[in-house]
Amino acid sequence: FRLALIQLHVSAVKSDNLQRACGLVREASAKGAKVVALPECFNSPYGTQYFKEYAEKIPGESTQKLSEVAKECSIYLVGGRSIPEEDGGKLYNTCTVFGPDGAMLAKHRKVHLFDINIPGKIQFKESETLSPGNSFSMFDTPYCKVGLGICYDIRFAEMAQIYGQKGCQLLIYPGAFNLTTGPAHWELLQRGRAVDNQVYVAAVSPARDEKASYVAWGHSTVVNPWGEVIAKAGAEETVIYTDIDLKKLAEIRQQIPILSQKRCDLYGREMKK
Repeated sequence: FRLALIQLHVSAVKSDNLQRACGLVREASAKGAKVVALPECFNSPYGTQYFKEYAEKIPGESTQKLSEVAKECSIYLVGGRSIPEEDGGKLYNTCTVFGPDGAMLAKHRKVHLFDINIPGKIQFKESETLSPGNSFSMFDTPYCKVGLGICYDIRFAEMAQIYGQKGCQLLIYPGAFNLTTGPAHWELLQRGRAVDNQVYVAAVSPARDEKASYVAWGHSTVVNPWGEVIAKAGAEETVIYTDIDLKKLAEIRQQIPILSQKRCDLYGREMKK
């Protein structure tokens, strides 16, 4: 099946972001994409100072638009971090997924909050405004089961391992790495998660905006279970496409059968929630 990643240029105007995102979703569908993914924080600028201002409940304006366009195009739509979600007085970094009938299939709240301090380069603390999610998020398609993470979640190998154990063959990470961590780790982490678990990994970023307070790395990427980069964007707004070949995935798992060779008598991973 064909996967499309929309590397969207995000402005400060929510309505413009939603309109352009939906237009690119329609374009991707017209080119044969069956699963389409939007980047982290696609309806608002990325930054702790923006989260409260742009927050919505779910369902809300942004998720309603996603539901409508998914149904119109009859696709599976991964809504990036469509919104900072407000629920019970707390804010979450949330990704919603909608099916071809417009129904919401999954809602992933970012589990690992992005709190880092690299002296002289970048300091960021999501926990100043956001609360963490506490669950794994998977959804089924006629093609394969898909596991979800958001940005910083990709650094935690245990999460991807559990998705693999639960039968996921594609992991999608909407993310917004920056100009420090992007060139160092963006592709490396995707290739690591793909090879470790013999799955396809797709990471979809906003386009780079040099004038933004937080500058995203861009370079949305798809990696196959052999660890090869099979599609990659530059820094500008674009849509990239790739065909997910589950036969190739099965062949790789047969050739190097690590999933059946794990020493579960010595170690293991457990999903607690």
